[in-house]
Amino acid sequence: MAVSQKYGRTYHYPFSPGNTSDDRIQHEYWQELTKIPLLIHTEKLDGENNCLSKHGVFARSHAAPTTSAWTESIRRYWQSIKNDLGNLEVFLENVYAVHSIEYKNLDHHFYVFGIREDDRWLSWEETRFYAAILDLPMVPEIKCITPPATRQEFEQDTLALVNARGTFEPHDVHTGAPTIIEGIVSRNAAAYAVNDFANNVFKYVRKGHVKTDQHWTRHWRRARLNNEGGNYVAAY
Repeated sequence: MAVSQKYGRTYHYPFSPGNTSDDRIQHEYWQELTKIPLLIHTEKLDGENNCLSKHGVFARSHAAPTTSAWTESIRRYWQSIKNDLGNLEVFLENVYAVHSIEYKNLDHHFYVFGIREDDRWLSWEETRFYAAILDLPMVPEIKCITPPATRQEFEQDTLALVNARGTFEPHDVHTGAPTIIEGIVSRNAAAYAVNDFANNVFKYVRKGHVKTDQHWTRHWRRARLNNEGGNYVAAY
């Protein structure tokens, strides 16, 4: 039995070309978007979904805390905050291990993208507040928008954002060549119920995005930071 509810599957926009047969598409996204006054576009990072709660540090499965080598530093950090979390569950992108994209401009290995409290996902403002208290950075925010009047205008605006170079200078791990961002994750800036996740969070993944081989864990390596030996390496 799971200790807590794992992170929900993020549905693709219908115009997202990077979906696979396993992915789900929110065909009614525009109907949902018209109900959202403020939308946050964030950069989709190529890492592992981790959750920090009072019960431990979890990877994708919440059946039991993770013990992987690439979560060792975040698990040490968790020891210092576990008694202060209460019912908060902090979800972050763990880029400690290089997957299919190597980032060459990292100041940190862990980036918060959402915080859940009981049956509610906190607002973006609340999420940023708690992340700051925990001394954890947020995933890069690309744009904060009020959805435009038409679906066509929204899709054109979104497509104009996805060819960005990326905050952390992503490179294709196989070729070593610079690449654009993997995609965009959009969320309602306001708080929303856990059961309404699929109607409040959407993603765009670029065509031909590099996929991490399922056996990457056998020969993984740590992502380098800009200031090696600094506080983040030592403490986290």
